[in-house]
Amino acid sequence: MENVALVWSNAAAEVHRFVVGPLDNNVYVVRCRRTGRATLIDAANEHERLLAVARRLGVVSVLETHGHADHVGAVAQVRDAGIDVWVRHEDAALLPGYDHLLEDDTEFAVGDLRLRTVHTPGHTPGSICFALVDTPVLFSGDTLFPGGPGSTKFEGGDFATIITSVEERLFRPYGPDTVVWPGHGGATTLGVERPHLDEWIARGW
Repeated sequence: MENVALVWSNAAAEVHRFVVGPLDNNVYVVRCRRTGRATLIDAANEHERLLAVARRLGVVSVLETHGHADHVGAVAQVRDAGIDVWVRHEDAALLPGYDHLLEDDTEFAVGDLRLRTVHTPGHTPGSICFALVDTPVLFSGDTLFPGGPGSTKFEGGDFATIITSVEERLFRPYGPDTVVWPGHGGATTLGVERPHLDEWIARGW
């Protein structure tokens, strides 16, 4: 029933993925193999299923990539279950509630693992990506997808800002082999996407 896939792993970490809700949101669980502690990225929807996965995989925290409704639909229920929810302050008011605020360029501990926070405004003012330290894994939320940046047509979105975020906060510091796991759809790499930046700028979306 849970239909959860192990999509990436090494000796220290596991990344699990499952898809929820009418907009096919990706939910990821990053789990430390030694301690069994895990964090969940985007409590999007289908709270009963999501909580069952969280219990099975040892989830002790939730990190929100941004505050759009399709990414936060299960936030109230995970908080009721005693799991703390973290979000950037710019998007905090979009959530039904939260417990902690995420700072930029810090390391969030998950057992022995570390997720580096990368503030990438543009899709929303508080959009944030998470890079799994010492691995090629990057969770991009709705900032970057195969084929371009996320939509900037919603309130708070800005195309020039998201282009700057992608270029300066993702393409510049991270290598071409970095695997991008977005908020919807399949994965890509920065190496595949980087050569198309000028095309995205020219088309305007």
